[in-house]
Amino acid sequence: MSKTTKAIQPKKKNLFGKFLDMVEVVGNRMPHPATIFVLLSIAIVIISHIVAKAGVSIPYTMIDRYTHEVKDTTINAVSLWTPDGIRFMFSKAVTNFTGFEPLGTVLVAMLGVGVAEGTGLISALLKRVVLSAPKSLITIIVILAGIMSNIASDAGYVVLVPLGAIVFLSFGRHPLAGIAAAFAGVSGGFSANLLIGTLDPLLSGISTEAARFIDPEYMVNPTGNWYFMIVSTFLITAIGTYVTERIVEPRLGEYKGDAEVDLHDLSKQENKGLVAAFISLLVFIGIIVALVAPENGILREPETGAILGHTPFMEGLVPIIMFFFLVPGVTYGIFAKTIKNDKDIAKAMGKAMAGMGGYLVLTFAAAQFVAYFKYTHLGTILAVKGAEFLKTTGLIGFPLIIGFIIVSAFLNMFMGSASAKWAIMAPVFVPMFMKLGYSPEFTQVAYRIGDSTTNIISPLMSYFAVIVAFAQKYDKDTGVGTLISTMVPFFALFLIGWSLLLAVWYFVGAPLGPDAFIHLKM
Repeated sequence: MSKTTKAIQPKKKNLFGKFLDMVEVVGNRMPHPATIFVLLSIAIVIISHIVAKAGVSIPYTMIDRYTHEVKDTTINAVSLWTPDGIRFMFSKAVTNFTGFEPLGTVLVAMLGVGVAEGTGLISALLKRVVLSAPKSLITIIVILAGIMSNIASDAGYVVLVPLGAIVFLSFGRHPLAGIAAAFAGVSGGFSANLLIGTLDPLLSGISTEAARFIDPEYMVNPTGNWYFMIVSTFLITAIGTYVTERIVEPRLGEYKGDAEVDLHDLSKQENKGLVAAFISLLVFIGIIVALVAPENGILREPETGAILGHTPFMEGLVPIIMFFFLVPGVTYGIFAKTIKNDKDIAKAMGKAMAGMGGYLVLTFAAAQFVAYFKYTHLGTILAVKGAEFLKTTGLIGFPLIIGFIIVSAFLNMFMGSASAKWAIMAPVFVPMFMKLGYSPEFTQVAYRIGDSTTNIISPLMSYFAVIVAFAQKYDKDTGVGTLISTMVPFFALFLIGWSLLLAVWYFVGAPLGPDAFIHLKM
């Protein structure tokens, strides 16, 4: 028994469709993504030298992301075309690569995912889902799961994006549409959630310090945007579903690749393996809860007892994710008799790593570019200059808020870290908006809208290269242009829809979270 769907036929292209085709063609006629990052790195060397020679420097106030210490400093553009810069490029090439944040996350997590896939657990689980889940809810489930994955930091990029492709393919739908839907939820909806995630305490701490420039007693709580983010979760899910099914899938047309998903009924042995895997997963989760839940839990921060932030639990999420797949994967393999000994487990891990070869090549080039951009201070300079530009526009009222969202979205194309960017922007905009009567929570939520929406179209976003690599598994001709053109509709409608939601919130005057309002209490 299996479920299939009629192939989606491409519709006649409208003006927007032709624009997306142009983006894809232009993007894919460019060199290999790894080559693009090499060329961009060369461009940074040249630009940094010109800017440094011009004596560009910026005085600014920033807040340390973790200690919340306020610092007045001056940033000077740094040239890579100097003896120090050249030494940096040579001496740090390896550590730029090995220290690239997504690299370890992806490889370690893939060890567990590789075992779960190699033993047949993922395949069996997907069969169970596909054979029982209604087709109409699959897109909604994938996008919503992507949004919710943000409470586990970057896990969604590694786990849900490739699973989105497999789930869609199992329903006879285009796997690239599944990747796009999952990527839109995980990254485009990064600031939406039904729960308080890891980003909330980080941003609220920065906002608190910025607010105290005006009010020394002001406190921004991690729940300060919670109500708005809950509603945003349903909005982003609805928009993402519409874009996937009405724009992206019709444009992609019928999938003509050779990837397949076997959907025969589960055997008695597979069912037995699934039950055993589920029990082992519950045991594993119970162990983690025992290490976190008690006030003196081993994985809490020893001095403060905190769970979120820079704690053993949050810093250990990647190995936890690995074991989350490894434990039930091995258990399934034993009971389903798909593995016989430890050699089969190691073989499954090795196969998963072998499939990451193209990603490693791409990551090496991307890591150098990101490191060069950071070393030269060009990202920081751009962020500060963008903030200064908005202050000089003379906008007032809600148009000023829209301008702020657009500036945040633009700067996110060049400086990916939400907390690092907010550490620079908050000391400028939080006091500025407080003087206009707006609360720090409102300024923060506007920033988060802009910061989230351009994640999915920025090649500088840390995991962008990962998504390209996942897509190439199903279509080897997929390039940066393909991914950007596929994600542009999500970006456009997310930005418009989220801004409209904020406008409704603004004019209704609804609270943004518990005891958090748009306007300051006088």
